[in-house]
Amino acid sequence: MLKSKTFLKKTRAGGVMKIVREHYLRDDIGCGAPGCAACGGAHGGPALEPLPQDPASSLWPRPHYLLPDTNVLLHQIDVLEDPAIRNVIVLQTVLQEVRNRSAPVYKRIRDVTNNQEKHFYTFTNEHHRETYVEQEQGENANDRNDRAIRVAAKWYNEHLKKMSAENQLQVIFITNDRKNKEKAVEEGIPAFTCEEYVKSLTANPELIDRLACLSEEGKEIESGKIIFSEHLPLSKLQQGIKSGIYLQGTFRASRENYLEATVWIHGDTEENKEIILQGLKHLNRAVHEDIVAVELFPKSQWVAPSSVVLQDEGQNEDNVEKEEERERMLKTAVNEKMLKPTGRVVGIIKRNWRPYCGMLSKSDIKESRRHLFTPADKRIPRIRIETRQASTLEGRRIIVAIDGWPRNSRYPNGHFVRNLGDVGEKETETEVLLLEHDVPHQPFSQAVLSFLPKMPWSITEKDMKNREDLRHLCVCSVDPPGCTDIDDALHCRELKNGNLEVGVHIADVSHFIRPGNALDQESARRGTTVYLCEKRIDMVPELLSSNLCSLRCNVDRLAFSCIWEMNRNAEILKTRFTKSVINSKASLTYAEAQMRIDSATVNDDITISLRGLNKLAKILKKGRIEKGALTLSSPEIRFHMDSETHDPIDLQTKELRETNSMVEEFMLLANISVAKKIHEEFSEHALLRKHPAPPPSNYEILVKAAKSKNLEIKTDTAKSLAQSLDQAESPAFPYLNTLLRILATRCMMQAVYFCSGMDNDFHHYGLASPIYTHFTSPIRRYADIIVHRLLAVAIGADCTYPELTDKHKLADICKNLNFRHKMAQYAQRASVAFHTQLFFKSKGIVSEEAYILFVRKNAIVVLIPKYGLEGTVFFEEKDKPKPHLIYDDEIPSLKIEGIVFHVFDKVKVKIMLDSSNLQHQKIRMALVEPQIPGISIPTDSSNADLNEPEKKKKKLEK
Repeated sequence: MLKSKTFLKKTRAGGVMKIVREHYLRDDIGCGAPGCAACGGAHGGPALEPLPQDPASSLWPRPHYLLPDTNVLLHQIDVLEDPAIRNVIVLQTVLQEVRNRSAPVYKRIRDVTNNQEKHFYTFTNEHHRETYVEQEQGENANDRNDRAIRVAAKWYNEHLKKMSAENQLQVIFITNDRKNKEKAVEEGIPAFTCEEYVKSLTANPELIDRLACLSEEGKEIESGKIIFSEHLPLSKLQQGIKSGIYLQGTFRASRENYLEATVWIHGDTEENKEIILQGLKHLNRAVHEDIVAVELFPKSQWVAPSSVVLQDEGQNEDNVEKEEERERMLKTAVNEKMLKPTGRVVGIIKRNWRPYCGMLSKSDIKESRRHLFTPADKRIPRIRIETRQASTLEGRRIIVAIDGWPRNSRYPNGHFVRNLGDVGEKETETEVLLLEHDVPHQPFSQAVLSFLPKMPWSITEKDMKNREDLRHLCVCSVDPPGCTDIDDALHCRELKNGNLEVGVHIADVSHFIRPGNALDQESARRGTTVYLCEKRIDMVPELLSSNLCSLRCNVDRLAFSCIWEMNRNAEILKTRFTKSVINSKASLTYAEAQMRIDSATVNDDITISLRGLNKLAKILKKGRIEKGALTLSSPEIRFHMDSETHDPIDLQTKELRETNSMVEEFMLLANISVAKKIHEEFSEHALLRKHPAPPPSNYEILVKAAKSKNLEIKTDTAKSLAQSLDQAESPAFPYLNTLLRILATRCMMQAVYFCSGMDNDFHHYGLASPIYTHFTSPIRRYADIIVHRLLAVAIGADCTYPELTDKHKLADICKNLNFRHKMAQYAQRASVAFHTQLFFKSKGIVSEEAYILFVRKNAIVVLIPKYGLEGTVFFEEKDKPKPHLIYDDEIPSLKIEGIVFHVFDKVKVKIMLDSSNLQHQKIRMALVEPQIPGISIPTDSSNADLNEPEKKKKKLEK
């Protein structure tokens, strides 16, 4: 049956256009109940169970299916995801509304409906002849949808009566809308609120904890007085932003001080780019990363950023007077130069809440169900939750979601989502760091896996179309030990004319991942592979990453090759790109490749090829450095794991060989060559990578540090910086140059992906290259897959598609890639920090030599070369007399009791694990040498004074 709507629309030219919308209605859409004689059961997708027995409800003891409305799906998704909830009918009307209102919830509900064990059934009521409803005159879209949901619920109950009478199957309507529920009951539909239904499941009391508390008024603190001013409605905020009364920006809470935040203003206003907020009332219930509207104060009310470190340590307290006393601490006498634009939050434009990991701070009140949850991320406020499981959740990592923040509550309200496990356990902490850094790490869905090639796989004639056969070449790969996702391989051979042919062969991942399918969408979402200390979170499924795309030796593999003809001076005479098929002759580690190059007795084809590559790489590197490319340094560390427990048993800095540099040079060259080619072909929509030059102020710390050692560092250009770093050497202090390079790395800006049509500064500062992209790692970076697609179109080896030539779509892809790349880096650092803690937990207290990287007002930041470990030595401790400190920002230096510390000075420190705060265990460092009475720790000291909390804990255990 076909329904059509006709309406007239005025065109830009002033004409009238008639538009006809057709809507097909069908009789053959199944209800999803197996054994239903009326419609022959379900049609497509996981079906409902024939006789659902659990969960048993005291309100409705008979077998039933659930049919939730849109708001239940949006706000109670944590309840619906629980294994106890099964046999749910998700209406098309509801699904469409959820899709329009919340992409994250829509994805979660799609995942649940795809899980066959949950028995969720999607019913397309909008195309079923008996459940479709037209919008009536004077009825708004929301009321029409509510009516459509009730019509479907009523139809289901009539329809299920046709099944055998003894089954007595019914559908229960779940809604939190009072009016909708009343209407449903009037129409004879069994209806309950989500809370009523969940509380009736007596066998699953833990489900109550997962209920979102929706009514902010209902959950306000009893007798709590109003603390915050009301948020203005969205319409008023938008008018205010348009007229310039308010500014829109992203709220960024401080890690150091819970009473302070900044708002990064959107748009191009150069002045007032960042607005500072101080005090609870001015933060006005905004949470980190929310999009907010702020009112800027007049200059007379501007404040300076506070140098006070304040952690929120109140226990279940709503003592606002105490907060006001703390706020007064923030106001310190400052000169006018330090004052920054200041304001307050007047409304929330978009909440950016996510589920938060952390720990329960159990209430001191016995039998209390109300407790505070302390998030692991210090920028997130504590959250008040209700739970009956407090005693079992103590000492565990849990996830909590925020539901709302009433005006008379010091903290937001939330609900318990799930228990991750014991604090300090490897699996639990890994899960926490992946969740906290928003790293997508769920197993790949069936929809994604369905686009993988069927095994056994082999290269077909069709695959060879537009592809060169390069299997005869002596190609080999050089990678770190244990690498299974081999992206790149190389070859070098002499040509008849005496020149050299050099090839970089990159895994042809874009052959397997076609634009727009589920596999492509998931790879784009993940953006990058994340390497943790003992685990890899793949961007693409393992069949591709470790098998079909990995350029392993002695197997045929599809590649994308960049081939140059060079003379002996590494000057490029010709460049060509081709899709190819290769057969790698060896998969070597850096150490194995180095041994072959260095060994006079080995002269096979692979070794001759490697020697040729190595010679050319040295020339290429020299040329890059002459142009001003930077050679910076970062202390990378490797853990040696116990083969059984997988605990770190040794820790050392990574050793870099000539072969590391050899591979790097050709990867850089390939990336530059490809960048030029794709920009030539697609000037408006090439995906490129740039590295902005740092502002001169970034270099202050480096210049001052070098000056303190009588060295001059010039920073006007990358070339002058590179040259002065090369010359900054001290024969008496060989490690000084490495320290300067480490410090120079800290001055740099972040490199980012961008679309060529949306930017005009392409320069890559660190590589001193006018243009650059990423082409060489498509197994682990989605940017490279896009670049492969652009290059394939440029050489006529593949066809284009609309999104590839849409610069706005490409800019959105770049935005996600930059975010994913940054989060992957943070997650990797967090993994190293956690494994370092494990290492020192088993090793106990050790003393090591260290160098000062930074001096602060009350501390020094040191680097321990042996472990590549950085840490802070504090000179002011709680409950200890304060030493006499003199800080000089100009030199920079810190004088303690007559002893002066400069940047790069050598000291000796003790390293130990501080477990006094379970949530934030950390490596602590204390000064051993130079000896300062009352501050330095004697070399032979036992655990005394180092870790008082640990000592107390041991006493208690005894």
